[in-house]
Amino acid sequence: MAEQKITIKNGKLNVPDQPIIPFIEGDGTGPDIWRASQLVFDAAVEKAYGGKRKLVWKEVLAGEKAFKQLNNWLPAETLDAFREYLVGIKGPLTTPVGGGIRSLNVALRQELDLYACVRPVRYYDGVPSPVKHPELTN
Repeated sequence: MAEQKITIKNGKLNVPDQPIIPFIEGDGTGPDIWRASQLVFDAAVEKAYGGKRKLVWKEVLAGEKAFKQLNNWLPAETLDAFREYLVGIKGPLTTPVGGGIRSLNVALRQELDLYACVRPVRYYDGVPSPVKHPELTN
């Protein structure tokens, strides 16, 4: 099995047996979260595909680690990797204070045209909500 990029054709992702997935470890608790998450992702793929598929992780830099190594909070190479490999994952990123730097999370979403941050919502009868008719929220 050779590691390969995920491709897209006619709006459908084509995922090889060993897809290369870029990841940003993240800042603060990011490294700890990443170590645990990577084990879970790898175990899930192993369980689902019985060893026939495997994720190939490719670290790309952003945040404090990128700034320390490259003097750049969000290198173009990182954005290019997410565009090239189509799928990626990131840990929590620090937003630098001062210097007119915008949130790295916002910058990533805008640069990669990912404007939705969809989060699951569940309505519990009797729990106060600032939303009118929360029971109708889907």
